[in-house]
Amino acid sequence: MTNIAYIGFGSNLGDSMAILAMTKNEIDAVEGFSLKKLSPLYRTKPIDVTDSQDDYINAVFEIETILDAEVVLQELTNIENRHGRSRCEVKNIARTLDLDLLLFGNKKMKSKTLILPHPRIYQRAFVLFPLFDLSPELEIPGQGNVQTLLDNVRDQEVEQL
Repeated sequence: MTNIAYIGFGSNLGDSMAILAMTKNEIDAVEGFSLKKLSPLYRTKPIDVTDSQDDYINAVFEIETILDAEVVLQELTNIENRHGRSRCEVKNIARTLDLDLLLFGNKKMKSKTLILPHPRIYQRAFVLFPLFDLSPELEIPGQGNVQTLLDNVRDQEVEQL
């Protein structure tokens, strides 16, 4: 069985545009993934940070996959690790690459490693705008239509590139 999954991309360390291009190729190369679309790119200010950070480059990938959600998450973690992603207890630290499994079909789940849909999806303009670009009628399970959710985050600074 195939599922449509949406993957959030963020980068604010290093050459974010080059990292995006490499990440796109790496996602497309994963056995069991079929890259369908990439949203337009957005520049956004870091959210909930205590230090000075560069702006993020954000986008969303739409893939079709035969893998289950936990395996998709592991593949994304592998890609992050290859790009030097370090995980620490400091929240919202600057990073070369952040990949989040945002949606996996209509699946709702909560495990030790994965919550679907992503728990803050409805609060983040940098996620909702690219999702809207890819699928304006998209329903976020348990949260509502992406277009309606956008109305609640229009005050966040988001610049389409």
